[in-house]
Amino acid sequence: MTISAAPAVLPAPDPKPGAPRPRRPKGGGLGGSRWVAAAFAAPLLVYLLAFYAYPLIRSIDLSIHDYNVRAFVQGNAEFVGLKNYIDVISSPLFGQAAWNTVVFVFGSLIFQYVLGLALAVFFRSNFRLSGILRALFLVPWLLPLIVSGSAWAWMLNSDNGIVNSFLQAFGIGQINWLTSPDTSMIAVIIANIWLGIPFNLVILYSGLQNISPDLYEAAALDGAGPWRQFWSITFPLLRPVSAITLLLGLVYTLKVVDIIWIMTSGGPANSTTTLAIWSYREAFGTGQPDLSPAAAVGNILIVIALIFGFIYLRMQRRQEQS
Repeated sequence: MTISAAPAVLPAPDPKPGAPRPRRPKGGGLGGSRWVAAAFAAPLLVYLLAFYAYPLIRSIDLSIHDYNVRAFVQGNAEFVGLKNYIDVISSPLFGQAAWNTVVFVFGSLIFQYVLGLALAVFFRSNFRLSGILRALFLVPWLLPLIVSGSAWAWMLNSDNGIVNSFLQAFGIGQINWLTSPDTSMIAVIIANIWLGIPFNLVILYSGLQNISPDLYEAAALDGAGPWRQFWSITFPLLRPVSAITLLLGLVYTLKVVDIIWIMTSGGPANSTTTLAIWSYREAFGTGQPDLSPAAAVGNILIVIALIFGFIYLRMQRRQEQS
């Protein structure tokens, strides 16, 4: 038997004298990656500090000092602590503005969500011209709010509005949509619903695309009709999308000023004065700006939005744990 010897491993040749050796890249390792991450995060941090942190701090500063126009320019406002908050909450207008806010927000959200969901389900079945119709439903979302508000103010005009003209053709008398405390809130809610439907339609329609068609086919084979399929498949699987849609709609509707201000300016008799309208009126709606109470009302709105945001996060965490 012959045993062959293993081939000898030759040592690597030494580099030629004077030849350049490969260099290690500078800034490598953990320290370099940290600097790269900080460089990418810096623009975001600057944006958050400039457009979120500073305005919030400034709003809190305005609310705990007694600012008028002269003090705002000179910067020598008197520190008053929580006095502005106490004055706002104890004001006779606070209860009415808070109730108007609740009616306006939830009245808008319910109809925006229901109509947006109905349209999303309707457009889920692709048919001819469905894309064009979906694009047309986005028009209210694309128009400037001053245009939308002016158009609704004209349509709901008591004397020559198109809505009253249409109703009179059916024998219904004149309705003072914008000048009566009984109907003014209904008028601004209708306009805001029209503005919010496209947002709900887009988000809910996107959520429907993530539901597998196989679920509907299996349900149809088991004898489930369209209504049963909606309550057993569509609505339960849309709950995460519905939650974030309602939360974003709530935050947006809480701060609505333009559509109400254009149509009614918070009247008549404060019947459409929400907390947002009250804050805007105190700061810019009169000839004598009262910045500190306006900031206090605005901060109350921020707290309300944060409360609903924390409720959403808690519900989301419970859902993930279950």
